[in-house]
Amino acid sequence: MAIVTLTSDLGLKDYYVSAVKGALYSQLPDIRIVDITHDIAKFNILEAAFALKNAYYAFPKGSIHIIGVQAELNEYTCHVVVEHNDHFFIAADNGVFSLLFDQNPDRVFELSIKHDSNTTTFPIRDVFVKAAAHLARGGTPEVIGIQKTELLIKSEYQVFVEENAIKGSVVYVDSYGNAITNITLDIFKQVGRGREFAIGAKVKGYDITALSTNYGNVPAGERLGLFGVTGYLEIAINFGSATNLLGLKLHDMVRIEFIG
Repeated sequence: MAIVTLTSDLGLKDYYVSAVKGALYSQLPDIRIVDITHDIAKFNILEAAFALKNAYYAFPKGSIHIIGVQAELNEYTCHVVVEHNDHFFIAADNGVFSLLFDQNPDRVFELSIKHDSNTTTFPIRDVFVKAAAHLARGGTPEVIGIQKTELLIKSEYQVFVEENAIKGSVVYVDSYGNAITNITLDIFKQVGRGREFAIGAKVKGYDITALSTNYGNVPAGERLGLFGVTGYLEIAINFGSATNLLGLKLHDMVRIEFIG
């Protein structure tokens, strides 16, 4: 039986997550459900994309991933199933896929599944679950959707590269208060070419001029920059919180200046 993962901003206070899981079990009693996270900041597709991007590849091929953030259908947004790297992704076409993948996905289908009632405020349960159940049974996306070629792109979250600088932004803050950016090690090496650098963020006078390989490279309470397990530049405080001590939060700009 296929695995279905859930990534959402639904939280755990309300009944919503349980209702989604109940609907899945009603369709497929033996389905395996894995929670990626339900603590995504409300309506934040950037955070949702980052969390799923760093988790989905660890799952077996054929896994199905439901993204329940900004999921409502409207005149500007349709529901889609996306096939990429032998995984299926079900979400609204709200820009999340341009943040989730580094290239165009293999195939995209606009879902033709209808709600059972006039209430359309819970598409994660009423539409995405049906699509996931169909795929989990071995069904093809052609049966539940119409193939399309384009997805919405969120260009405001791109990294900007200059001859002597890189400008990115904080895309995720983990539970330790570490601020993870969208700047990759590859971009850092390509632009830096081994030159000295200064990583500047929100608080002036606290530039980082060397990279660490782990948090313990600096004394407790000191700031550091490293390319962690995600492959993205992370700004952290050893035994502390970069969000508290440096004031970093989602969408804040991070700039790397290269010298020479």
